[in-house]
Amino acid sequence: MLRKIMTIIVMMAVITLSSQAQEGIRPQPKIWFGFSGAANLNSYTGTTQRLNTELLAPGAFHNGFGAGMYTSLLLEYRPNPVLGFMLNIGYDGKGGKFHTVMAPCNCPADLFSKISYFSVDPSIRIAPFASNFYMFFGAGYSYNIGSNFLYKQELQEDVYSEFSHMQKNSWSTHVGIGYEIPLATKDSPNQVNLSPFIMFKPYFGQDPRSIESWSISTLRVGIAIKFGKTKARKQEPQVYYTPVVTPVVPVAPIVAERDVQFTVQVPAVIPVRRVVKETFPLRNYIFFEKGSKDIPARYNKLSKADALKFDEGQFMEPEPKDVTHRSKRQLTVYSNIINILGYRMRQNPSLEVTLIGASAGDGSALGLSYAESVKDYLVNTFGIGAYRIKTEGRNQPLLPSEQPGGTKYLVQLREGDRRVDVVSNSGNLLAPLQISVVEQDPIDSRIIFKTEDGSKSIIKSWDIDITEETGFVQHYGPFTKSQESISGNKILKDNKKGTFKAVMTGRTKDDNVIRKESTFKLMRNEAVVEEGYRFSILFDFDKPTAVESYDKFLTDVVAPLIKENGRVIIHGHTDIIGSEEYNIYLSTQRAEDVKSILEKALKNLGRNNVKFEVYGFGSDENYSPFENKLPEERFYNRTVIIDIIPN
Repeated sequence: MLRKIMTIIVMMAVITLSSQAQEGIRPQPKIWFGFSGAANLNSYTGTTQRLNTELLAPGAFHNGFGAGMYTSLLLEYRPNPVLGFMLNIGYDGKGGKFHTVMAPCNCPADLFSKISYFSVDPSIRIAPFASNFYMFFGAGYSYNIGSNFLYKQELQEDVYSEFSHMQKNSWSTHVGIGYEIPLATKDSPNQVNLSPFIMFKPYFGQDPRSIESWSISTLRVGIAIKFGKTKARKQEPQVYYTPVVTPVVPVAPIVAERDVQFTVQVPAVIPVRRVVKETFPLRNYIFFEKGSKDIPARYNKLSKADALKFDEGQFMEPEPKDVTHRSKRQLTVYSNIINILGYRMRQNPSLEVTLIGASAGDGSALGLSYAESVKDYLVNTFGIGAYRIKTEGRNQPLLPSEQPGGTKYLVQLREGDRRVDVVSNSGNLLAPLQISVVEQDPIDSRIIFKTEDGSKSIIKSWDIDITEETGFVQHYGPFTKSQESISGNKILKDNKKGTFKAVMTGRTKDDNVIRKESTFKLMRNEAVVEEGYRFSILFDFDKPTAVESYDKFLTDVVAPLIKENGRVIIHGHTDIIGSEEYNIYLSTQRAEDVKSILEKALKNLGRNNVKFEVYGFGSDENYSPFENKLPEERFYNRTVIIDIIPN
């Protein structure tokens, strides 16, 4: 019997691999649901004679066989193509007939069991080679819901009754195999599979009664239908050739794995969190909503009493832990920009400002009304003398984002041009603010994974499976960019250190599969919270060169804080306006520009052993400091962030 089962398994595996090689890559949903139906082939062993308190059979019944119905609802979770989990909840019929016995009257007697259960069967699902063939095993719980029997003896009336001493709860184990037959096209986001399966439940644990020795083994043969949803695959365009003289047969490119490189960049230690002293620049813009002259509600407006107590020093205290990687503290600072202006003008009576309002094409009068709204707030709330504040109105701001003849992203660009520019006779009015931030999962705690195939652009998408020392697999992807990062703390979970194997599975443009492996070690730094420095450099719209005033700031303020043999991470970002490719290019140019200034300054300081890491993330919101819903968020995302990492 065992040899037959092994033969079936090998044959199904061979068929699976052959069919998959012909079909190519099929999208695999992680969540599946459906239902199944099956026949239970029940084998009875042991004996039973005392059927209930009223009926004792004249002879003991030994062994038997029968068929019952099984039907269930099912749910499957497949975190990766190999490993998964299954849950079946349903009706489980264990009916059958015992072998005929002879009563003392020399009359044949028969016993028919009609018992049934409500069953819950969780299983671990393993698909070797990520194939359609799968194996499963697990434990099951059954609750008895039917205990009927039919007793027949020649020359007597039939007895239809219920067994006594039935066990309400029982536990069992099971093992089985199955095969997924896809019914939907491989490009469809809605996948439907038909899955024939065979499952075996051995007799141990399946004792229906608390008396006598009757036990049941079940071979279940059935079929399941499963439904899952995944992202639709992008169809590759078909090209048709019309030969003129000589037929041309297009040949698919041959992909060699040596053409693809897979590298893993791992930090020496994984920091958990860090207190960062950040020098946060203040944008001299106050944005307005279309159709309204009032200061928008997202700006924090104070009463006169609260304005007297306002102090920008309140932003120095570290913010609570923030695992979202969004700069909540920084945006809170910006929402108080008018209050910071009022506070600084109150502290420095000689400061004067000009407020230049622009309407983004709706006339200079509307722009002037924006400026007057800000002036009224500063005068009436902070008590700033009106003579210290001049106002102007313009149709477009001094540095407009919208350019003549432009046709794309006009809504976002005009949101950014509908604003008040604050111009001062002193740089102190808009000096950067010093704030402290508790940074969870710092950027240098992330593991960088890269796929490189030169200029051939072989890989269309790729996934990573990271296997722990225990054998547990973490799945990430699919990715379409050549570089991705994953939190080292997420990979380590609760462990302090570990060795991991990363398997990159790449899908080529002609639907071939490339696999590359790399092994790496991680170690978490459990020390006290580290302290680092962060500086942000802002850029004008679509400009790769740093704002001119920052050159001196980088040279005189930032560079001296970088120690010999230090480490500096520079990462550039953009807003969402523009194509992904261009934004990556632009953010990289900005980061390189900042690096060049710092390298020159460090050389003059005699520090030549500083390690730089430069990244251009473009508009990728997984890394961007802010979201991109508001114009101020988009303006602050046009930035390069400089992280000075503690030695």
